[in-house]
Amino acid sequence: MGSGIRALAIAAAGVFAASACGSTTVDDIRVGPGDGWPLAMHDARNSGSSPVTGSRALALNWQRPIGGPVAAPVTVGPDGQLFVTTRTGSCNIFSFQMPTGRKRFCNPMGYNAIDGGAAVDGATNVYVGDDGGVNAYNALGQPRWRTQAAGVPVSVQFTGDGNVLSVTQLGQVDVLSRQTGERRVSSFQLLGEPDFMANPGLNRPPDGQGLEDCAEGGPQCPVANVSAVDEKSGRFYATVWRPGQGTAELVALTYDGKEIRRDWSAQMLNGGSATSPALSKDGSTLYVGDNSNQLLAVDTSDGRTKWVQKLDFAPRGAISVTDGMLIPAGDDGHLMALHDRGDKAEIAWERKDLALRGRPVQTGGNTGYTVAPIGDGLTLVTFDTRSGATVDSDDMPGAEGTTVGTAISKDGDVVVTTRIGELFVFKPEK
Repeated sequence: MGSGIRALAIAAAGVFAASACGSTTVDDIRVGPGDGWPLAMHDARNSGSSPVTGSRALALNWQRPIGGPVAAPVTVGPDGQLFVTTRTGSCNIFSFQMPTGRKRFCNPMGYNAIDGGAAVDGATNVYVGDDGGVNAYNALGQPRWRTQAAGVPVSVQFTGDGNVLSVTQLGQVDVLSRQTGERRVSSFQLLGEPDFMANPGLNRPPDGQGLEDCAEGGPQCPVANVSAVDEKSGRFYATVWRPGQGTAELVALTYDGKEIRRDWSAQMLNGGSATSPALSKDGSTLYVGDNSNQLLAVDTSDGRTKWVQKLDFAPRGAISVTDGMLIPAGDDGHLMALHDRGDKAEIAWERKDLALRGRPVQTGGNTGYTVAPIGDGLTLVTFDTRSGATVDSDDMPGAEGTTVGTAISKDGDVVVTTRIGELFVFKPEK
């Protein structure tokens, strides 16, 4: 074979290989969600906890303003790359590098991307909801695909078989291929399918309808929270407030690879849902808070209430769960921990001197982190989860208001994001 023919053959083989790679629909489920803080509450269970052994001696590494407000928790990829959504004149999603805070990319998205859910997989691809769709970007911010949805996907999770689970505030549920964005099964409507025969003039509501009520689980936002997923069984849980109903409900659904089906529902969330549901490690108990200051434990097999614990505040946003230890979040309450005793909750300890300004998280080594107002500003407090005792305090220079979340990287970096739009990254001191 001549050298020219040989070169042509090699080039043709390269084109064929590139085409094959670009067109494949095979998804490597082993990629999974990866390490770091890949989901809003760390994992599919919404545990709000990390297996990383948390440092008890932190130092502020860097801080920077984003340029706009923040409504959803930051996510952290396996290599430490940060992703946060906001609302600025030019960008709606930003990505930063963990060591330095240097901007990796910023992309324009829909106006309501600030309220959209986000998830990062093991290859540092990020999946983000905005007005009328789910978007996928690679680590450099290059678009991979976009799939339409009715509303804004406020919940973006991963299923046990490696797909993207999207739930909009208007109640549309989709399971999408991570590779292509195609629907794996038919969409499921939590509010029921619209009847166009009975209502021929029925129009699709605006994508952003009711989002202003989602932060507090109000009646104008049918689905306000991030769904909790049991990756082994395919069961997932959503909070739903149906129009005209006086009480919001907890709904259990199952995705089995062929369809999405409703298993049970229970009206139990007085005044609406205050927190995203969180699953126990064994998947037998679901924890959720409502706006009547109640923390509830629910049997996942049938929706039966196991116990109800009245608190002094609405446990808003999230519940950190590790081995029966529950630490509720909320901006109007104080740091406290409860034990699940099976048929009742028992207060383990309380720190009424530490007001909450966001979502406490737990890590390995019996270490937790929370943000509290101390003096004229905000402080990151490191505490012992067994006793609640403070073991370290770190100022957040210039921080005001409250925070939307705290995330832990695989190396133990602690990332705090304020609602007014500033990132604070603390690194473990060696």
